[in-house]
Amino acid sequence: MSLPIPGFEFDRNSTALVVTDPQNDFLSPDGVTWGVVGESVSKNQTVENIESLFGAAKKASLPVFVSPHYYYPHDHKWRFEGALEKLMHDIHMFDRPGALDLDGFASSGADWLEQYKPYINDGETIVTSPHKVFGPESNDLVLQLRKRGVNKVLLAGMSANLCVESHLRELLEQGFEVGVAWDATAAAIVPEFDGMAAAVTNYHMLASETVTTKEAVERIGAL
Repeated sequence: MSLPIPGFEFDRNSTALVVTDPQNDFLSPDGVTWGVVGESVSKNQTVENIESLFGAAKKASLPVFVSPHYYYPHDHKWRFEGALEKLMHDIHMFDRPGALDLDGFASSGADWLEQYKPYINDGETIVTSPHKVFGPESNDLVLQLRKRGVNKVLLAGMSANLCVESHLRELLEQGFEVGVAWDATAAAIVPEFDGMAAAVTNYHMLASETVTTKEAVERIGAL
């Protein structure tokens, strides 16, 4: 028996694009995770697909939200961590000197990918407070979405089986209708596991619909 596809219909008045972690440490060849995510980013054309979604959403005047990941010095004093948390801290992923300190931020691993800056820094994109593990439970994304009257979310960003999937699960629990642009994500592929395969499986099981970026852009353009 095949799973049903409930479908995800874009609505100009209630739909938003949410992008997680569009940052150098994930998406740039110079980023600290490129050795494990680069294969997936390249295969999916993730960088280009995220930019296509940004462009389509801006053209259609859909609200755009970015849920970033930052670590400050006090985060490195946590007394326990999960496996991926420990790795991220060990490799100084998304490190910043402080919440109000931008010293060294420009072009760092925590900064936006350069080609995304015109979309994110346009004065309209909502950049939430940082999530600290994987999901939005620790930031203000849900509050910001509710305050803008959003109840339908198209998800994209990094990384597929961690932050994107965690955002998907929490947004569903919070009562949002969620679609995922699966090829505007990517994940770690290592000898032990394929994070992208795990993510796509769960997207199909959880989301209202899993679409390609091309499909999403076409639907947004038809609004």
